[in-house]
Amino acid sequence: MKCRVCREPAVIDVRRQNANYCVAHFFRMCRDQVAKAVEQFGMIAPGERVLVAVSGGKDSLAVWDLLVDAGYDADGLYLGLGIGDYSDESGAYVRRYAKARGLTLTEVDLPDDYGYDIQTGSRAARRAPCSACGLSKRHLFDKAAIDGGYDVVVTGHNLDDEAAVLFGNVLRWQTGYLGRQLPVLPARHGFPRKVKPLVRLSERETAAYCVLKGIDYIVDECPMAKGNRHLGYKEALNAIEATSPGTKFDFYFGFLARASAAFQAEAEAEQEGLRPCRSCGAPTPGEICAFCRLVERAGGTLPPGEEPPAAGAVPVTLGARLPSPDAVSP
Repeated sequence: MKCRVCREPAVIDVRRQNANYCVAHFFRMCRDQVAKAVEQFGMIAPGERVLVAVSGGKDSLAVWDLLVDAGYDADGLYLGLGIGDYSDESGAYVRRYAKARGLTLTEVDLPDDYGYDIQTGSRAARRAPCSACGLSKRHLFDKAAIDGGYDVVVTGHNLDDEAAVLFGNVLRWQTGYLGRQLPVLPARHGFPRKVKPLVRLSERETAAYCVLKGIDYIVDECPMAKGNRHLGYKEALNAIEATSPGTKFDFYFGFLARASAAFQAEAEAEQEGLRPCRSCGAPTPGEICAFCRLVERAGGTLPPGEEPPAAGAVPVTLGARLPSPDAVSP
């Protein structure tokens, strides 16, 4: 097996490209794919401050590494979810990486800062653990970006992730979600842009990137994810991809090119009628957003400055914190 570029011994094959790569040219391919995604979708402009949501897994550490090497001003944000040893281990991987590269890392800890963990929140709110986790992450990613003055929030969603989510949304015709399933969710009303620079790279490729780059990451799946439909959708698409390489790429990017616009009007309509939460200012169709309700039901507390205002007070200037496209309370 020889490298497509230099004909030296290859270390990885990328079947959807019908190509093999040596280490150096595999790294170049990864950098080129991220650069192409950033340019194609207008993800990050020169000089913008970038906040990368890092979990300790391969995807988030890979995208942070690739963006830093590309010259972006990218800091990290780690959210401690209180999932026992798993959270302790994943946080350790993030801290070691940030320290080794001399990068800035901000940490938010759910149990310490908000008084609940994902398991408690899931039981109290009668949500699946992944639902409570996703709600918490969306809210706190937005909050950290606004508080820190960042222009862009980066997540490590890769091609496999996006294809699997799209598959599930199409199977159930979740049209509102289909209208928001984009590589870029634009900034609105002061909220940061949310972007996914890894959409042109597969999960296997981000894992190979970390291994070859010497980036240690947590290998185990989150113990709370057992039974998650998303994993089943990934397995189904992996089986198709094995016999028809490039299917995931064509499915996802074909949707973006040919179908996503048909669902965006409905997604836009879902943003209407929202108002700032009385407690934290996040967008919500009612008086209190889903995150603050989750904190209350889980027996947690909001940090100073986020407590509900006194009766009769004007809690938030209307319009000061209006909806980001994917942070709407369900």
